[in-house]
Amino acid sequence: MSVSRRDFLKLGGATVGGLLLGNGLPDAVAAEGEPQFLLHKKVGEIATICTYCAVGCGQIVGVQGGRVVNVEGDPDHPINRGTLCSKGAANWQVIYSPERVTKVQYRAPGSDKWEEKSWDWALDRIAQKIKETRDKTFVAKDKDGATVNRTEGIAYLGGAQHTNEEVYSWVKAARALGIVYLEHQARI
Repeated sequence: MSVSRRDFLKLGGATVGGLLLGNGLPDAVAAEGEPQFLLHKKVGEIATICTYCAVGCGQIVGVQGGRVVNVEGDPDHPINRGTLCSKGAANWQVIYSPERVTKVQYRAPGSDKWEEKSWDWALDRIAQKIKETRDKTFVAKDKDGATVNRTEGIAYLGGAQHTNEEVYSWVKAARALGIVYLEHQARI
């Protein structure tokens, strides 16, 4: 098939004209009195950061009646400029998934069954285990006699879900316990 230069320009002009006409039509129709759709219920918008990875994409979360109803990328955010990956776009499902664990599940050593426990029990148990491990592995002085006051039996791993303020608090608490093995998910 042979296309002359003149036919190519005619075809290109018709295509551009069609695109412009197609993009301009909705505004023209709306201006002529097409009914506008208005929300009957208020939806609040909260700007936040995605919790999935260390990139820190901005999200706008639509909240209605205390429930998340929409998640979209924040166009004013300098990192993602309104775009989200598939995980970030489906972030609201983390809250409402039937697979989400909302109660403490404990499996005793050697057991094959999970038991439901209270949050108070779990926090006391965690504190007890941290204290036992710290006491057992605490090193006051190194082999040269220098004071080090550290525990080598506990490590801290931070994640991208934590805010800067949370990480600051966690690291301060870890340092107070003498934990020296501090790491973050973004570096692994």
